[in-house]
Amino acid sequence: MHVLVTAGPTHEALDPVRYLGNHSTGKMGYALAEAWAEAGARVTLVSGPTHLPVPAHPAIRTVRVTSGREMLAACQAVAAECAVWVFAAAVADYRPAEVSPTKIKKSGDRLTLELVKNVDVAAALGATKRPDQFSVGFALETNDELTHARAKLGSKRFDVVVLNSLADPGAGFAHDTNQVTLVDAATATPLPLALKTEVARAIVAAVRARLR
Repeated sequence: MHVLVTAGPTHEALDPVRYLGNHSTGKMGYALAEAWAEAGARVTLVSGPTHLPVPAHPAIRTVRVTSGREMLAACQAVAAECAVWVFAAAVADYRPAEVSPTKIKKSGDRLTLELVKNVDVAAALGATKRPDQFSVGFALETNDELTHARAKLGSKRFDVVVLNSLADPGAGFAHDTNQVTLVDAATATPLPLALKTEVARAIVAAVRARLR
């Protein structure tokens, strides 16, 4: 089985030295790539900028990207041959409308930026998803968590959404632990707080059970 995993943030350039991004470390996505490889899959890991070392497992091929558009292109290159897609990356929702070729100098008390909607990697691939492919999305929410997570099942053609809530201690960005709920159209199954490596193994086991 060939599995596509995305991980980490994206950096959307503002000028040669600045970017828009988020706090994602990539730890959950990297843990998922390792868990799939442990389960016998061949993995393509498309990673945004992180400080994590490239996974050493021989079944994992890591593709480094920076922006959302680069991540989409890297995913499109392998998506058709993958049986499972796991979208754990935190792609920036917006990017600067224009990228300055030189450093923007400080002047005045205010700076106004025009932002445009960025590519939605999961939605773009979801539009091409075949019936024999299984798609796993992630949702990090701060309110109305289940409602927002279930909306993504339809809009991005996910089969399962892994729901994070920033209200849960030990979950979200930067932690080595995570607490998630597996959401599909009919059920919401909470998993206990655990190391991200253990959460990743539980997610992989749940997806493999659904595939069987």
